[in-house]
Amino acid sequence: MIITGRNASRRALLAGVSGAVLTSGCSSFFVPNNDTGNSALRRDARAAMKRAARFMRERVAYRGGYVWSYLPDFSRRWGEMEAYPTMIWIQPPGTATVGHLYLDCFHATRDEFYYQAAMEVAEGLIAAQHPAGGWNYLHDFAGEDSARRWYGTIGKNGWRLEEFHHYYGNATFDDAGASEASQFLLRLYLERRARTLRAPLERAIRFVLDSQYENGGWPQRFPFVEDAPSLHGRPDYTRYITFNDAVADENIKFLLMVYHTLGDERALAAIRRAMEVFVITQQPAPQAGWGLQHHHETLRPIGARSYEPDALTTHTTAGNIAQMMDFYEWTGDGRFIARIPEALAWLESVRLPEDRIQVPGRRYPTFIEIGSNRARINHRRGSNAASGAYYWDYDPARPITHYSQWRAIDLEALRARYERLRAASPDLLRAASPLRPRADFELPRYFTTENIEVSDMTTNRGEGALERPTPERARELIATLNAEGYWPTPLTAASNPYVGDPPPAPAPGDYAQTLVGDRFDTSPFITDTPVAGISTGAFIQNMSALLLIAGSGE
Repeated sequence: MIITGRNASRRALLAGVSGAVLTSGCSSFFVPNNDTGNSALRRDARAAMKRAARFMRERVAYRGGYVWSYLPDFSRRWGEMEAYPTMIWIQPPGTATVGHLYLDCFHATRDEFYYQAAMEVAEGLIAAQHPAGGWNYLHDFAGEDSARRWYGTIGKNGWRLEEFHHYYGNATFDDAGASEASQFLLRLYLERRARTLRAPLERAIRFVLDSQYENGGWPQRFPFVEDAPSLHGRPDYTRYITFNDAVADENIKFLLMVYHTLGDERALAAIRRAMEVFVITQQPAPQAGWGLQHHHETLRPIGARSYEPDALTTHTTAGNIAQMMDFYEWTGDGRFIARIPEALAWLESVRLPEDRIQVPGRRYPTFIEIGSNRARINHRRGSNAASGAYYWDYDPARPITHYSQWRAIDLEALRARYERLRAASPDLLRAASPLRPRADFELPRYFTTENIEVSDMTTNRGEGALERPTPERARELIATLNAEGYWPTPLTAASNPYVGDPPPAPAPGDYAQTLVGDRFDTSPFITDTPVAGISTGAFIQNMSALLLIAGSGE
């Protein structure tokens, strides 16, 4: 799945356990070819992996955790934004992603070194876990005062990253960080049933269960903060039922894993409630779609960040249509597909004609006004978080570029799948349902052999293939690991350092379509002069490729 915006779905987070895969069983997962015919290459791959992992464990990790990238001298480091040396990043590709990688390496090699590395990651995640059981985007081991200082300086001045403009002190479902951390703890616990992992895992499960509304939806953040501020003139959005960033999808995925591996009936009940919220939030025809968020009481689509206006959203609607078809496959319940033709008709009604397409291949405006069916296009003025502002109108000229205003949707594929399901036997569908207990259920062997796409911009990771590499590619990866033990990677994602709060007047210049504003804006941007540094994403990507060589012949 291609991720086209920062708040686009993260369903392709790693290899995951999507509902569609669970429906057809574990045979759908990648199974490595067990015969390379080259034991020397396998030994070299294992040696390189060990050296790279040792460098990350001994030189890079902080209390078992990681951020996204580092300068070679560690003078600066970044997650989605610049981080303090005492911070770890939960948001992928961060700490839990590395944990999944170490566990994958253990499965590939059976080397105890990697199991212990995975346990170190778990210890970091457990220390960063909110008492309610979830995780924030990041964690600062220097304590609450340090975290608040970061939010009040670097976070507050990231113009386009409004989710970092206030320190809530709770946990978030956004960007799949909590979901990925929960999945990792479950995987690691199942490996040896270590007692130290059971209580944190239970807290993670409780977080998903406790935060769910009676109607089945999930908020973006939990526990609720009573004095959450109004940001940028908009009310606090963190309680709204959230479909954005695959919140419901990721929670359902984790709950399915819990249900099948631990036999936990609480998970099954929560999944069934979650399925219902998709039905009750679909809007009436002729605009039979969904929004990024829905009000938790009125169930109407509602905006969140200042460049996410009250609107229906086309990519969310396409994703929810697919999810509803999954639910029909799982249950045979006709309610889940009864109104799909209405949703498809609405998407068809907003598809742009050829002469109005702004971005090749993207025929669907992101935001559609409720009532008029007109596209709402986001723009910005000013130069930073203090002097700038986002606004919307109907003019497609000069939109913001960090958040796609048009989407690529395969409407014909959705329609064809609907027709196939309508012709299928509900009884046959139910027979393969992941909601039924399965004695043969197993989690996939590897979780990191899929593309990692979690950001709206290059996240300082290399371009190495995550499919099984050719022998030539494997030798190239081995040869380019430097003497220190890391793959030097151009850090194309950079940011302005925090230099103090900006003046009230905007700086001269045009920042309407840039990723970053003036020198006071701490948002990340793409630099034309990258330096080579240490990339957690490149480490994950290259190790994932090598483990497919290292694990062969087992």
